[in-house]
Amino acid sequence: MSGKLKTIFAMTARRLAFCALMASALASSVACVSLRGAPNGHAQGLTAISGGLSDIGLGALIADMDSAMLALARRHDPGSRSADTWGRPVGWASLDLTTAPDLGISAPDAQTARELNALRPFASSPVRPMRPFMLKAGPLDAERALQCLSQAVYYEGAREPLKGQQAIAQVVLNRLRHPAYPKSVCGVVYQGSARTTGCQFSFTCDGSLKWAPEPGLWAQAQSVARRALAGFVMREVGPATHYHADYVAPYWAPTLVKLKREGLHIFYRWTGPWGEPPAFTGRYAGGEASLAQSVLEGLDERTQGLLNASRLRTVTLSVGGETRQYTVAEPSINGAPAVRPRGVIPGRRQPTAEEIATINASLATMERDMAREPTPAPTPAAP
Repeated sequence: MSGKLKTIFAMTARRLAFCALMASALASSVACVSLRGAPNGHAQGLTAISGGLSDIGLGALIADMDSAMLALARRHDPGSRSADTWGRPVGWASLDLTTAPDLGISAPDAQTARELNALRPFASSPVRPMRPFMLKAGPLDAERALQCLSQAVYYEGAREPLKGQQAIAQVVLNRLRHPAYPKSVCGVVYQGSARTTGCQFSFTCDGSLKWAPEPGLWAQAQSVARRALAGFVMREVGPATHYHADYVAPYWAPTLVKLKREGLHIFYRWTGPWGEPPAFTGRYAGGEASLAQSVLEGLDERTQGLLNASRLRTVTLSVGGETRQYTVAEPSINGAPAVRPRGVIPGRRQPTAEEIATINASLATMERDMAREPTPAPTPAAP
């Protein structure tokens, strides 16, 4: 049967069902044509039905129905029901980003969150593993990528089992290759950290980075990150791009496909083809040695330009017996360290020629105003 003929039969079945319902609502005042006994077979029957139940014909019938009859017809119209074939639960076929949905619980405690998470089953379809990711970058980009991925593994799952840490690293690399996310390791990890709307990985904006890593756990996180950047694949979580701890119940979880639990984290992928490995077509763009563009969102364009042309340097300071490390930007020109002008604070943007002219004009105006003001009379001395 051709596709066009299948469509005609599907439309016919829908209109027959709708017609029968309206006939009931109108006390059988509507005559429904049947294919059986139609002159010259199915072709003539289809012609008769489409002639009497075309969109115009149905519109004319609906115009004569009162509101109660119309509501009854629409409730049972099989064509008005849409099925979501991508595995979303009922009521979550679409997500209105302007109004985040909720489950009627403002802030569920850990136990309630675990119970809510347990209600949703894991996907029954097999998890398709991703292709290995091999980082191909220069020394500076490679070092910075390793740092960012190690931070994600450490601050998101330092005390998780090995597979849990490997799954976190896999999510970062999955996002890098997905069209919806930045195309560098640091860009993925620090996405949104400079915006008030929130960061993608909480440790980048909740103050966690001010605490120095524990050496043993940090070495483990670096090992996991190094293996992931060298092609290791965490097959169990496949194309996962999201995860959360089991003691929280985020509003977005029901909109995704629940794949796997590793340690305290539950991992998810996008629904439909968007969440399958063939959709991950993004290519690594590098730029790790510069501050990720996602971190610079919302800053002055000239400040972004200065930071993008900077080299990152780690500074260790020890004050009052406490040692901390800070990352600062060193200006550079074409990748080479620039000569720092004397008296200039590193990282501060220099004013443009137009800004300097405006400042000088304002100062000149102030000086003229001060010259025109009369000199105040001296205060007489006290007797």
